[in-house]
Amino acid sequence: MQRKTFITTIAGGIVMGSLGAFNRFTSDLSETDEKMPTLFIGHGSPMNGIENNSFSKQWQELGTSLETPKAVLVISAHWLTNGTQVTAMENPKTIHDFGGFPQELFDVQYPAPGDINLATETKNLIQTTNVGLDHDWGLDHGAWTVVRHMYPKANIPVIQLSIDYSKPASYHYALAKELAALRKKGVLIIGSGNMVHNLRMIDWKI
Repeated sequence: MQRKTFITTIAGGIVMGSLGAFNRFTSDLSETDEKMPTLFIGHGSPMNGIENNSFSKQWQELGTSLETPKAVLVISAHWLTNGTQVTAMENPKTIHDFGGFPQELFDVQYPAPGDINLATETKNLIQTTNVGLDHDWGLDHGAWTVVRHMYPKANIPVIQLSIDYSKPASYHYALAKELAALRKKGVLIIGSGNMVHNLRMIDWKI
């Protein structure tokens, strides 16, 4: 499996708990020592979702060079919740959570399917906290601007896991270890954001 130098693999670990519904969901797969990579991608400006530039070209190359996943799980910097949620709808909407950009960007729809079974098993895998099944969110621009370049046919299920803004980094690191089992089942996990992300907090006068 080819991997880019900026791909970071989050720690594996043994995940306790039943694989129940997810084993049925992926009954055509056999678990192996091979794992899908875990990616952290700085998605940058929403315009990267429609522009043909160095960023979007790298995402396109990832989509063709990596083994095709059975599903994609995205943790986006744009979905902050009090508690942890995972999207659990058949057809997640494309969220245009930005302003001041060309209409062309607002017109984009990325109709990738969701996966209720995968969302449920993601909830069940996480034992350190209760995870809610969300039916309202969809795919924000931290997810679709990247994934639409990787998988332009929108034929691979995509779900999102939220970031609990009330918890420290150690809490989310523990979640990552629990989710490691998904990687052996063909699920590509993507963290999408930047190290510094909230532009509203910038003092432009400095």
